[in-house]
Amino acid sequence: MLKTKWIDGHERGDRSRRRPVRRLGAALVGAVLLTSCAVNPVTGEREVALVSTERQIALGEENYRPAQQMQGGLYQVDPGVTAYVREVGNRLAAASGVKLPYEFVVLNSSVPNAWALPGGKLAVNRGLLTELDNEAELAAVLGHEIVHAAGRHGAQAMERGMLAQAVLLGVAIGTSRSEYGQVLVGGAAAAAGLLNQRYGRDAEREADQYGTRYLANAGYDPMAAATLQETFVRLSEGKESSWLEGLFASHPPSSERVANNRRLAEELRAQGLAGKEIGKARYESAIARLREDAPAYAAADEARKALGKDELEKAEGLVRKAIALQGREPTFHGLLGDLQRKQRDFGTAIESYDAAIARDPEYFAYYLGRGLARKNQGDRALARADFDRSVKLLPTAIAYNELGRMAEAEGDVDQALRLFEAASKSDSQAGQAARASAMRLDLPRNPGRYLKARVERDARGRLVLGVNNPTDVAVGDVTVRIETLDNQGRAREGTRRFQRLAPGATEWVVLMQDASALSDARAGVVAARILQ
Repeated sequence: MLKTKWIDGHERGDRSRRRPVRRLGAALVGAVLLTSCAVNPVTGEREVALVSTERQIALGEENYRPAQQMQGGLYQVDPGVTAYVREVGNRLAAASGVKLPYEFVVLNSSVPNAWALPGGKLAVNRGLLTELDNEAELAAVLGHEIVHAAGRHGAQAMERGMLAQAVLLGVAIGTSRSEYGQVLVGGAAAAAGLLNQRYGRDAEREADQYGTRYLANAGYDPMAAATLQETFVRLSEGKESSWLEGLFASHPPSSERVANNRRLAEELRAQGLAGKEIGKARYESAIARLREDAPAYAAADEARKALGKDELEKAEGLVRKAIALQGREPTFHGLLGDLQRKQRDFGTAIESYDAAIARDPEYFAYYLGRGLARKNQGDRALARADFDRSVKLLPTAIAYNELGRMAEAEGDVDQALRLFEAASKSDSQAGQAARASAMRLDLPRNPGRYLKARVERDARGRLVLGVNNPTDVAVGDVTVRIETLDNQGRAREGTRRFQRLAPGATEWVVLMQDASALSDARAGVVAARILQ
């Protein structure tokens, strides 16, 4: 039987290795389930634990900063707000009895949201704080998120993925089938994956139950957990878009949760275990600056929407209104820089980014924007420095693509390829452009990665060669090496050249009229160039 092979190494007719791998995948899952059990620190129950506490803490620490960057960065105008949230958070963490290296931050986003990473790393958005009524409700939010972190909910979601991957690995091998969110790459994409996990009903119910107990243990009125959920249900019925894209995306409210929280609060009160603290006056005092600045943030949010629609005059009026109301807010100056860059007023845009960076030197978007403005002014050295700084804070396809273009212009093809390949991990427009650039540089050096060649015996017994160009560029001078082995074990080697292959085209040629004397044949593309 004549065996044929594509250059990717997938050999036809070879099924002998499939069943052992499938059995290996099943055995691996069984071994994991038998050996990886631990006690859940919140519930006290034994459960499968593929991700250790140490690994959870490491994951939280690795992804905490990138997660903050992609959610708007830290809120800077009133550091007292973050100090206050940290104080309430530490009080709830102590009441939980679960020791982790907890951290609490306030993020500079109008989207009402809160989240927890494995290992005790938590965040609350500025937009959620202005929607809460009192300190007890803030404590209810934080208690709920502490349970998600301490109760291994994020780790459990990861473990379910690991088990599914282990099972699918056996099946797949056994059957041979196998505002910047879109531009994130590398570690930032991993952090986004952790943030985008959706908790199941059991995890939400557990977070409500134990979070309400922590609320009571810390001295707060546990009924705040019920009133908080009542507010969430009302808002969800109104389908407020900011809530739907924020807290409700990962924590869907329900009347069932309201009833459960109310029932538990009443039980805790009856048992004398409930605190009575609400803390409304203290809460209002702590977030007074946020309340006062609400019109400024509302104007900036509208300006951002107008900018996205290319309503530049409207956007400029709104962002200047925001700056007039609260000039210390760095995002307003950064937004003005984005607007001015879109107007191609690059020098003024740089000044606006400078103002943003002076107020917050740790947010990636200001460096990215300033780098783009400097590139358009022809200042390559300073632009590169800004792009480098931006990717250290948050790796994006935009920055890597720009750095790749600079490296290519300087003749450093190897570095350009590395940068383009980093950018190409994103499915964004920048990522697609980077993939095209990487292919353009790499195809002449490694044509076999992109162009597929194969030999086979056709229905008439002839040996035929097919070459496929799956790329979106025309290629020329395509050279294919063919190796054959006859029935007496004699090997032969030769080449065929194709002058031109159009994008997506496949061409076939007859190599031998009678292939009956061959026992094996294979082919691979060894040379090609991109046609301009």
